[in-house]
Amino acid sequence: MAMAMAMGNLWISCMLVCLGLAALIDVVSGQGGNPFLPDGGKGSETVPAMFVFGDSLIDNGNNNDLPSLAKANYFPYGIDFNGGPTGRFSNGYTMVDEIAQQLGLPLIPAFSEASGDQVLHGVNYASAAAGILDITGRNFVGRIPFDQQIKNFQTTLDQITDNLGALNAAESLAKCIFFVGMGSNDYLNNYLMPNYPTRDQYDGQQYADLLVQKYTQQLRTLYNLGARKFVLAGLGRMGCIPSILAQSSTAVGCSEEVNQLVLPFNANVKTMMNSLNAELPGARFIYVDIAHLFEDIVANAGTYGFSVMDRGCCGIGRNRGEITCLPFQTPCENRDEYVFWDAFHPTEKVNVIMGRKAFNGDPSIVYPINIQQLANL
Repeated sequence: MAMAMAMGNLWISCMLVCLGLAALIDVVSGQGGNPFLPDGGKGSETVPAMFVFGDSLIDNGNNNDLPSLAKANYFPYGIDFNGGPTGRFSNGYTMVDEIAQQLGLPLIPAFSEASGDQVLHGVNYASAAAGILDITGRNFVGRIPFDQQIKNFQTTLDQITDNLGALNAAESLAKCIFFVGMGSNDYLNNYLMPNYPTRDQYDGQQYADLLVQKYTQQLRTLYNLGARKFVLAGLGRMGCIPSILAQSSTAVGCSEEVNQLVLPFNANVKTMMNSLNAELPGARFIYVDIAHLFEDIVANAGTYGFSVMDRGCCGIGRNRGEITCLPFQTPCENRDEYVFWDAFHPTEKVNVIMGRKAFNGDPSIVYPINIQQLANL
């Protein structure tokens, strides 16, 4: 009887520990497992969890229930995703889905859907149309700006702390990956929009300075909440997306004006990252050069199997970029030959390539170390 009671108490204790991220620390060292996973999770994960902040490039459903025009929870979005449309702005995986797989984690749930033990491996707070600035994306009505995404993370953190206690929660968080991909909408759905005053108030460099000043404060807030391992995604060659190409009836090729516009932001983010690495004890920030990744894909399109780089697989109008993918529209059949899925977003194939290169690429792609090296620190 005493043995049975002892075993029962031990089982209860184990279950309580597994409700928090602390249970996953043993997984990292290969000394334990996570009973919530079918295979026990032994040795499969290189970090306890990944927390994701960003916009539609990595949103996986947080806008589904918002009064928003920025949604992708309808077919043909998700046409190549197991389970169909989820709110991902892709035909399948996003970049962070691939990174999660590379880290040995399951797909990270959206904050809007995650509850209970679903947060064990992290949470995705990204929201389509969201920006660094709260005012960004208002044309789409509902969206979750970066400031609010951070507040949503605090809600998750409260749940973790309640289960683990402050000390264990802090120890676990320090091992987690914090992926942040912000800034695209601050240009596409703010600075470049005619109904915003921003372009009259700031030149390109001034606007980049404004954004990164705010961005620095937000990242410091995450650090103060316990984040230590940061992956920052730079802005891509935004002058090359079908939406921008569709705005010119005469120009051939990418808009160099737009490409040049975002360069100061990327430069500022790199400078900020180096400063934060030097100033914040225990912090490790790394930078994923999305623009360089895109240039590599275009330069080696044939090697990767791409044949269409200047229009969307799904969309309407010039370059299939004037109106984005509509409900039940028939997309292209040869999706793996397209760089862009719709007016703004890459195909799953591009997302997977970028995710893998960010995970194990060299310093020309991800600096100063890659995600795999960051995870193993």
